[in-house]
Amino acid sequence: MGADLRSAVSTSHLRELPPEVLDALLAGSTRMTVPAGSVTHWEGEPEPHLELVLAGVVRVFVTARDGRTMTVRYRRPGALIGVMSLFATGFAMPATTQALVDAEVLRISATVARGMGTRDLRVARAFLGELSERALSFVYEIPGGVFATVRQRVARHLLDLASARVGEQPAPDHRAGRELTVRVSQQELANAVGTVREVVVRVLRDLRQDGVVRTERDRIVLLEPARLIQEQGWNQGS
Repeated sequence: MGADLRSAVSTSHLRELPPEVLDALLAGSTRMTVPAGSVTHWEGEPEPHLELVLAGVVRVFVTARDGRTMTVRYRRPGALIGVMSLFATGFAMPATTQALVDAEVLRISATVARGMGTRDLRVARAFLGELSERALSFVYEIPGGVFATVRQRVARHLLDLASARVGEQPAPDHRAGRELTVRVSQQELANAVGTVREVVVRVLRDLRQDGVVRTERDRIVLLEPARLIQEQGWNQGS
């Protein structure tokens, strides 16, 4: 077992499984490299699947009829993708998954995982923990997606992107006011928060005037990360 796999397992809901059970669950699994921007699963796909993120960041997004998209979750190392597909009747992917940066995932046999989840209470408990965490996270996301202003959604997305760039810049320390750099286009930002580019342009202009960000040709610099959190009233300990 490679170091990245051990690390991912240690932060996942599989961490409590005995070594022999984990080995059986991972038997026949394959590594997959996913280049930045590549889609791993499309909304509407019916195939059961189970994947463990080993490196990088995978985003989950939904698409409106007019083509706009909105990011609903980020999957970082240790996240399991697809547990729901193993057990939901008439399953169809409710969202699209795409690598935000170059990613590595471990594709686990859906047949093996479903069988072990049915027969072994320890595996079932691990899957239940993952599903419970996902359900709670989506409930917590509802206020941010429905009641938040576009400015709040943009601020949150910028912070998420900055936090995702582990190893490329100093670890984010929002309290210290350290500058963070995000490489994202205005159109990509609009797609992520579910609005149009013109609205994002206005929001970034306001943030520049407030001294919170600096926009450059191919990136956005977060001058005061702490202010992006504080002005939203978010729980900084979460």
